[in-house]
Amino acid sequence: MKRYCLALDLKDDPALIAEYERWHKAIWPEIRQSILGAGITVMDIYRFGNRLFMIMETDDSFSFERKAAMDRANPFVQEWEQLMWKYQQDIPGAGPGEKWVLMDRIFSLQQKS
Repeated sequence: MKRYCLALDLKDDPALIAEYERWHKAIWPEIRQSILGAGITVMDIYRFGNRLFMIMETDDSFSFERKAAMDRANPFVQEWEQLMWKYQQDIPGAGPGEKWVLMDRIFSLQQKS
């Protein structure tokens, strides 16, 4: 199992943020299946203001490249991503067209120095 943490910013508009959260309370079954099918076993999204943090745990079959290829081939994912872009904006430091940005772990209580 591996764990990844990613960040993304939403547009700083309370009405859009509320709408974004409503979409995620009723995520499409095809999106849920695409996440599970990519080898993601746990996915949690947290929000502070307009900043989102996603924590993913994956099995050994997961890779970001494989997930991206699966997403490009899935019309439901393409539609979902297009819809979600209404609420999202580039996070500072993201590359062109990059949404969720992988975060670097800088501390772990379980690791010894």
